Amino acid sequence: MSELISIKGLNKSYGKKHVVNDVNLTIHAGQIVGLVGPNGAGKTTCLQALLGLTDFEGDISVLGHHPRKDREKMLNDVAYISDVAILPKWLKVSQALIYMSEIHPNFDIEKARAFLAKTNILQNDKVKALSKGMVTQLHLALVLAIDAKVLVLDEPTLGLDILTRRQFYTHLLEDFYTEDKCIVITTHQIEEIEHILTDVAFIQEGRIVLAESADGIRERFKLLAVTQDNVAQAKQLKPLFSNSLMGLTTMLFDDQKADALQALGKISVPSLADIFVGVMTKEICA
Repeated sequence: MSELISIKGLNKSYGKKHVVNDVNLTIHAGQIVGLVGPNGAGKTTCLQALLGLTDFEGDISVLGHHPRKDREKMLNDVAYISDVAILPKWLKVSQALIYMSEIHPNFDIEKARAFLAKTNILQNDKVKALSKGMVTQLHLALVLAIDAKVLVLDEPTLGLDILTRRQFYTHLLEDFYTEDKCIVITTHQIEEIEHILTDVAFIQEGRIVLAESADGIRERFKLLAVTQDNVAQAKQLKPLFSNSLMGLTTMLFDDQKADALQALGKISVPSLADIFVGVMTKEICA
């Protein structure tokens, strides 16, 4: 796999407040990476540095370009959607398409029109007449019609209903993703994207606390439903977290051998959301 993004020793401070601490991350073609963390963890700041929107300390390369020094060249092959992206209320959909075709050399207006044909959005609609979900679909049409190698999504479905969120990620896979591209998604709601991720990076207080392939992380962690008689014995194996509900205790273990757990209850594969909660809990308590 070819390397598309390299981040080494990334640091960012605002005054005396250090918001990103020595972040190292490499992203290759074919990867869909979830940068996951609670609010204020440093996700957006990392992306702003990646996109050349803020100064930083460290080394970043995007498609061989420095995001600050070579930003114009870099953006020919990089697309970006933010939860705070704004389109003028007076703008017609048709005008947005024409504007993009005039300013971006890799924008395919026919591809954007074909995408919008799958929605309820009409060419003569003005932005002010669209719902929030429809505005997000318009943003997606504008971005997916760019023949980009890197797509960066910063909380792209924040505030949308569950149906619109699912449609968003379905379109993402069907209309953009190929094995020669990569996607970076930030979110604090990993449960809605874990089915599409190839890799995850958990960030807490500006530090990457875990970065691994989605398959590798699921193999590494184990979820144990413990019988009541074995709770005390299971706790001796130092679970990352323990949750009791309706007489059933569930524990998450990191790198614990299955043989040691099987006699204590039923082992299952945890979701990435379970693992995220466990890792974050461990970091907070450390």
